[in-house]
Amino acid sequence: MSAWLLLAAAVLLSLERLCYIWISRAPAAFRAWCARPLIARIGEPVDVVHTLFLTFKAIQGVVFVGWWYWQSGGELFPLPGPPFAIGLGCVLISSGQFLSTSVFRQLGKVGVFYGSRLGHDVPWRTGFPFTHLAHPQYVGTVMSIWGFFLIARFPNPDWIVLPLLETIYYWIGAHYES
Repeated sequence: MSAWLLLAAAVLLSLERLCYIWISRAPAAFRAWCARPLIARIGEPVDVVHTLFLTFKAIQGVVFVGWWYWQSGGELFPLPGPPFAIGLGCVLISSGQFLSTSVFRQLGKVGVFYGSRLGHDVPWRTGFPFTHLAHPQYVGTVMSIWGFFLIARFPNPDWIVLPLLETIYYWIGAHYES
């Protein structure tokens, strides 16, 4: 495993969490940044967060597929894992996406994208998935990440590296964004 590849992945993947911590901890500074003419073209601050979200997911996807490509020596298929790993990966991705979608359905765009921190009245929700988890969207995302790497890289020794890194990043985010 290349130390440079790991460092590049760690830096790129950290940008999302650092940005969201900034938004949640310093919403006035974020709103001021959103008022800059170039950024204001995107829309109100919630729209800017939504755009950042899409950008970070694109970065995450490029990092994950790039890792997969690099670590597999340029051969993405056939998948290396046994059927149980691929099956478990599919279950994790499906369950994780179900949780994340449930959060979006409960909170809507404004609620998901820090609307309560950015001046919107977002009612507190206690229904599923919040009945069981404090951060269901983060849990869902982490489940999906683990599932992807079970499918794409298991049983190779590097299969655990990025899911573990992302688990740590999301745990830090859940702690500091609350």
